[in-house]
Amino acid sequence: MPPFKILYVYILFCADGTYYTGVTNNLDRRLREHETGYNKDSYTYGRRPVQLVYYEMFNNYLQAIDWETRIKKWSSKKKEALANSDWNRLRKESECKNSTSHKQYIKPEFDKNN
Repeated sequence: MPPFKILYVYILFCADGTYYTGVTNNLDRRLREHETGYNKDSYTYGRRPVQLVYYEMFNNYLQAIDWETRIKKWSSKKKEALANSDWNRLRKESECKNSTSHKQYIKPEFDKNN
């Protein structure tokens, strides 16, 4: 396991309206890298300027990576709700909305004659 360090999971709002989620052990340095276009192959390079909208500190490497991985799979609406600490909206956006959801389930009618 890597040596103990504080890790940050963060979300950036990009100029094109998308979100970027990352993890780093030095948030200030990493933000400068995003803002200055340090890596021309990075997601944020052509989407600058970027704005930090959320971060959380972790002292457990595996928890930080797990949290980053989860957030990366989220919709933009969920990321926005997290960034705004809008827990009601986050809960709503997290609900299953497909046909397998218990909220979408239509109880079959039974023929009383059979």
